[in-house]
Amino acid sequence: MHEEVEMTKKKKNLIQLVVATAGVFLMVYAVVLFNGHLLMEFSIGLRMILMMLSQWLLFLVPGILMWRSRESIMDLGFRKDNLLKQLAMGILLALATSLIFTVLPILLGFEDMVGSTGYTKPWQFLYEFIYTIFGVALAEEMIFRGYLFHKLLELNQDKTKAILISSVLFGLFHIVSGNILQVIMTALIGILYCVLREKVPYCTTLSLIILHGMYDALIAVWLFLL
Repeated sequence: MHEEVEMTKKKKNLIQLVVATAGVFLMVYAVVLFNGHLLMEFSIGLRMILMMLSQWLLFLVPGILMWRSRESIMDLGFRKDNLLKQLAMGILLALATSLIFTVLPILLGFEDMVGSTGYTKPWQFLYEFIYTIFGVALAEEMIFRGYLFHKLLELNQDKTKAILISSVLFGLFHIVSGNILQVIMTALIGILYCVLREKVPYCTTLSLIILHGMYDALIAVWLFLL
């Protein structure tokens, strides 16, 4: 009887995992199409709002599945204790990874590999931080290091497999707007983020949101300054 219950639970988790993954990939494809064909038709203020909303929509299917299953946001790797330490850890990790993976390559002459930016005004950099932290990072961390990682762990109880599969999915998620190199790089970043959360004290999903968002936003800052 116990084995039958466990099999039913695993089957349910597998279905949720597949549906959530499919929903996320379909949604990102829709967002890319919208950004490429319709976004520029709106005023700059409305574009800024729509860009943020489009990122939140990526979590729509996992969010609905969580609501239907009455799952808690705490299942996504969030913690209520030591919030200041979690935030501080996210900031410290963001600065460290930014120095290693952005500043150092720029100084070594690999600026083209880091990226490009046309930002010159303070409000542009401010919005970049808001958008990358509360839009991109919030959605992607809740999806990949949160919901999908949690479901993979429920299926197998093997953290190594959960880390690898969620990170590969994270890499493939970027193929819609990138190339194979970006897929590989983001998959490796996904592994790094998972390991940091598992091994570094006070590093939670909240810390990863700060780390991810600040790291992305600082690229534009370093490219402008250096």
